[in-house]
Amino acid sequence: MSSMKIICPNGHLGFAPLKPDSFHRGVEAGPDYIAADSGSDDIGPVPLGSDTCASPKAWQEHDLEEMLLAARRIKVPMIIGSAGDTGSNSRVDMYVQIIRDLAAKHDLAPFKLGWFYSEVDRELIRAKIRSGSAIAGLDARDDLTEAELDATERVVAMAGVHPYLELLKAGCDVIIGGRSSDSAIFAAAALHRGFPEAQSYYLGKVLECASFCAEPYGAKETVLGEITPDHVEVTAMHPEQRCTIASVAGHAMYERSNPFHEFVAGGMLDMTDCHYEQVADKTTRVTGMKFDPAPEFRVKLEGSGKLGERFIGMAGIRDPYTIANVDAVIEWAREQTRERFGPDGWELHYSVFGRDGVMGAMEPLRESPGHELCVVVQGVAPTLEMAEEVAMTGTRQMFYARLPDVKGTAGGVSFVLDEVLRASPAYRWTLNHTMAVDDPMELFPTHTETVGAKVHA
Repeated sequence: MSSMKIICPNGHLGFAPLKPDSFHRGVEAGPDYIAADSGSDDIGPVPLGSDTCASPKAWQEHDLEEMLLAARRIKVPMIIGSAGDTGSNSRVDMYVQIIRDLAAKHDLAPFKLGWFYSEVDRELIRAKIRSGSAIAGLDARDDLTEAELDATERVVAMAGVHPYLELLKAGCDVIIGGRSSDSAIFAAAALHRGFPEAQSYYLGKVLECASFCAEPYGAKETVLGEITPDHVEVTAMHPEQRCTIASVAGHAMYERSNPFHEFVAGGMLDMTDCHYEQVADKTTRVTGMKFDPAPEFRVKLEGSGKLGERFIGMAGIRDPYTIANVDAVIEWAREQTRERFGPDGWELHYSVFGRDGVMGAMEPLRESPGHELCVVVQGVAPTLEMAEEVAMTGTRQMFYARLPDVKGTAGGVSFVLDEVLRASPAYRWTLNHTMAVDDPMELFPTHTETVGAKVHA
């Protein structure tokens, strides 16, 4: 092929529904593939650890239905990566079943469905550690220990292009992927059609968040990427959006410690020498990308471990003196909790919105709080009963804090709700590591079947 087109309608399928108007415009532009990423670790460790989704199933069904019907109507493959936010095995199975149900609901002609899994058995990882093959930490983490592995509830490996290529070569019309590198979902389609690695991975990088590479900002709108052996072009499908030099280059540098390097299983996309050119009002062309193969094939692992059950309380503060002494108020509440439960076996977390609730210690205006604050209290403990009481103590005792210049009994803290609210269990990231493998497909078993109304007639 001299060129190939892919449309991406949603940068995180299911997190909020795609916008149908720009999607249908993209479909009418004649893409060769329809693809979207459905996962992110931006949502934190809870969905992976608890094996749940971060969004309603109805939103995910909405996007899958729009994409499937369009893909089967124009007879092009559809690819979804990191199914159900995390790409765990149960989320892949959920998406596969949704596709089966949609095929039956709409009486679709038979098509080939493929999927792969990404969960990794902890004992396989343990065997690697004991064999001397280090599970190397990322972002200044130490190498993985067996103790930290034991504290882990669930592990997924981040696939590169390889399982997608295998399923495309098998002739799959719809592919549901486990946890995957965002760019690999799109790059695999381009590599399958014979395009160079550098251009293919750049295509994936620029498309993975859909209209985040366009301006003005508008989430969940469709963009179209076109690849040739020499360049990548990206075009906004929403009538009011444009893919400009600034918006495309800005997105290429997004979410990375080095703005020019994108690491994937098997190598690194180098965008240092990329050149951006506005070739039409809504289209930017990119050249100059390079791809450097890795000397050793390593796969990223993500793991989540449970801390305990969790309840949340909320308190409001308007009194200026209490605001000025909010840390003392919080410490008073902590001390009362220590008196009740002892020094450990529970956790209290306070987020002070109006001062530093978003950025914490990084907040540059921390010494200039607003005239009113909202304090969100998270109580974590081994059981529901204890977590509720920890959160209740940590919230209510703020009202009773003894500050030196307070003489009244009305208190300087109000409660948004008298009760505390049950939340999801608390989890933490336990694995953000890489593991060496001998075979790129070692961790990603693939499956296929033919689905459609006539198959089971």
